[in-house]
This record gives sequence, structure tokens and C-alpha cells, in this order.
Amino acid sequence: MTEAVQSIVRIDQELFLWLNGLHTPWLDTVMYCITYKFTWIPLYMLLIALTIRAEGWKKGGLIVITVVLAVAVADKVTSGFMKPYFLRLRPCHDPTITTVMHHVTDCGGLYGFASSHASTSFALATAWFSLLRSKIPQMAFLFLWALVYAYSRVYVGVHYPLDILVGALVGLLVGYCVVQLYYIFFKKILS
Repeated sequence: MTEAVQSIVRIDQELFLWLNGLHTPWLDTVMYCITYKFTWIPLYMLLIALTIRAEGWKKGGLIVITVVLAVAVADKVTSGFMKPYFLRLRPCHDPTITTVMHHVTDCGGLYGFASSHASTSFALATAWFSLLRSKIPQMAFLFLWALVYAYSRVYVGVHYPLDILVGALVGLLVGYCVVQLYYIFFKKILS
């Protein structure tokens, strides 16, 4: 590893320990609930219902398909490509840090760069906001949700801040690209 990369890794570990160390018993419970992926099923159902209500079945259905595609691609980029390529241990699997960090949940897979939770949540937020902002401006709330959801991964001890940052950037980029594909391919269907 080059000296510059080692410096970035060290800063990332120090920031992780500081953020992960900001814990209390009640917040442990809250963050565990936030980080648990099935907690958000009611939100997804509400978003689907709002989409269908705002755009009707045909266009609303295409928007939901687009969001699902953005989430799937973002997950594939991070879990299918980045984690196996970079092989960066999660903090909870890293022997240099695991003994001094706060554990809230099970660790998950061995590698964590980049965060799939961050990439998928930001892809979802980007796609849904981009496609519905004119009819439902409150969709901007999804970016706050994605930020809290992604941060919870640091709090519970399964991702470094850099994992989250890069995952979020992947999600934003994938969300944007999939929305552009929506406009290219579905414009003909919706005309």
C-alpha cells in the first residue's frame, strides 16, 4: 500500500472509531432498527402507493421498475464488483480495530468496501426523487433517510465512513444513469 493510501485508511479508521464511539444504550436500539433492512418495507409500500396514485398504473409501474433497477444495479456494483475486487475488511472483521470498537449487530460478510446499504439507498432516493419531484416534492426527504440509513452502518460497526461515502456516490451515479435510461426508453411507451 502506498503511503497516501495508508494515510487515508488511518484517517478513515480514526473517524470510524470516533463515530462508532458515540453510542448510548437507547441509541443502539434505534440504530439497530434503522440498519435492519426489513424495517423499511412499510416505507417502500407507501412510496409505491404514492407513485401509483400520482402517476397512474402505467407510468407509476414504470417508475417503480426503474427504481428497482437502480437499486439492483447499485447493489451489483458494490457487492458484485467492488467488495470482491478491493477486499477491504469490515471494521468488525478487522483484527486491528475490532477489539476497540462498539458492536451493535452481527458483522455480515467479510468485506465492506463499498457499502451496499449506502449505494442502494442513495440509488433509490435519486431515482424516486428525480422521477416524482414535480408531483411529490416531499420525495427530497428520501435523501435524509438514505443518509441516516447509511450512517447507521457506521454506528453499528459494519462499515467505515469511506465505505459509506463511496457507496453513496455509486448510488447517486447509478440512480442518475438509470433515470436517464428511463427517459430514453420509456418515453416512447408513455407517449
